[in-house]
Amino acid sequence: MKRVVVTGLGALTPLGNTVEETWKNAVAGKSGAHRINRFDPSAFRTQIGCEIKDFDPTKYLERNEIKRSDLYTQYGIYAASQAMEDSKLDLEKIDPFDIGVIWGTGQGGMLSFEDEVQEYAVNGKENPRYSPFFVPKILVNMASGLISMKFGLRGINYTPVAACATGNAALIDAFNYIKLGKAKVFVAGGSEAGITEASIGGFSSMKAMSTRNDDPEKASRPFDIDRDGFVMGEGAGAIILEDYDHAVARGAHIYAEMVGGAMTADAYHMTATHPEGLGASRAMTDALKEAGFKPADVDYLNAHATSTPVGDISEMNAVNNVFGDDLKSLHVSATKSMTGHLLGAAGALEGILSIKAINENKIPPTINVENMDPQIPSGIQIVTNEALDKEVNVAMSNTFGFGGHNAIVVFKGV
Repeated sequence: MKRVVVTGLGALTPLGNTVEETWKNAVAGKSGAHRINRFDPSAFRTQIGCEIKDFDPTKYLERNEIKRSDLYTQYGIYAASQAMEDSKLDLEKIDPFDIGVIWGTGQGGMLSFEDEVQEYAVNGKENPRYSPFFVPKILVNMASGLISMKFGLRGINYTPVAACATGNAALIDAFNYIKLGKAKVFVAGGSEAGITEASIGGFSSMKAMSTRNDDPEKASRPFDIDRDGFVMGEGAGAIILEDYDHAVARGAHIYAEMVGGAMTADAYHMTATHPEGLGASRAMTDALKEAGFKPADVDYLNAHATSTPVGDISEMNAVNNVFGDDLKSLHVSATKSMTGHLLGAAGALEGILSIKAINENKIPPTINVENMDPQIPSGIQIVTNEALDKEVNVAMSNTFGFGGHNAIVVFKGV
């Protein structure tokens, strides 16, 4: 089997419009949350989110590309362009059929869907005037397609959709195709633009999101006894995965090696995770087995931990089940406390933060932990409120999604 390494990173997040800015603010424990600006949220239970700031799509997109694409696609192209620049791939020296794109999203073009349907409902029933770009803009596969067109990449190209496990599913698929020799390089990751009226309204009605509207920066508080739901985030993360021999031959900078990935299903509930974390436990165990590591080898776990009362506990129960007596060598943090929950892009962003933890030997904190939930197993070492300096050789990143999807990835230093 081929080895798979990381040779490029790109990010557009509530903490910054580059990987370095995002990492700097994550390590500093900065929150990306505030009152929603994209629309007036006054009518909703939840009125806060982690929005992208100062987004200028013209840095990487032509004006006709902007006109024809939804915001989630623009986010994706933006992050993918950064990653391609960072990788220093010379596309004139690589067969374009050897480079693929596997790009995920949970909701796709939700903003475009809302805009067009509202326009029809208010003004269009007598004379419907849907945009000719309406359907392409809302399709969940359009970001992967347009990223491939942007760079002329003709290899494997599609979009996995596994709710909030989507980002890791994209990484795992790309990892497996390279291992099998089906491609030499992938642009893998995900993007989401979920801060829209329908999305906020829908999650609000489920009572899944925090209503700490008077204190947005402290609303996302994984593991804290007073957590009351997640905070919606948006943005994109892009990772260039490459065949090791190919990367070495061209003198690429290698950030880390992806060594394991596993997916399972809870088969339990439409939205809730299994209370004992059965599916999550198996996915973590399988990912470690593929990586050739024991639980004691893992230095850092970037937890899915969204700040929901049920989800955080079930995940920590799973961690306790898998690591047991080896918890003393593991540190855990939940970066969603700062970025919010990027849904289908979460795994890609948290994969980047895990890779940066390996490169920088530093673990970003879980902010807003004031009173640890006593239901969390006592042996789990959660990094709270301040970053931790620690040698990180192996990092695991967890993602779980509505529908019972579990996807786990493992990286190691090189």
